[in-house]
Amino acid sequence: MEEVVKFLKACGAYFLATADGDQPRVRPFGTANIFEGKLYIQTGKSKDCSKQIQKNGKVEICAMNKAGNEWVRIAGTLVRDDRREPKVDMLEHYPELKSMYSPDDDNTETLYFKDATATFYSFTAAPRTVKF
Repeated sequence: MEEVVKFLKACGAYFLATADGDQPRVRPFGTANIFEGKLYIQTGKSKDCSKQIQKNGKVEICAMNKAGNEWVRIAGTLVRDDRREPKVDMLEHYPELKSMYSPDDDNTETLYFKDATATFYSFTAAPRTVKF
């Protein structure tokens, strides 16, 4: 899992796909953090993304490195964690979000991956899978 987070952070941004009924929705994200042995991301509960995840937690992430020759796809289920502790930890790792989010507001949402599979790809090697 550490390798996955390191890769995502090196990419800077990744794309998160959710389902909106029968329509896929994809948007850029930037948060990735390990807390209590789980991979967490963060969003706002008021966003459509959050509402889609609450209806169907199965999501997929895709990120490509800056050289454009390696990428990762992460498939799994996101689970909301409403405790204050993961929110505080996330905002400590991403202080630029503190102007928009607080661990004590009703909007900040942290979610962790459950039953995730990350597959690393490149143009020069066979795919490699990591489960967490």
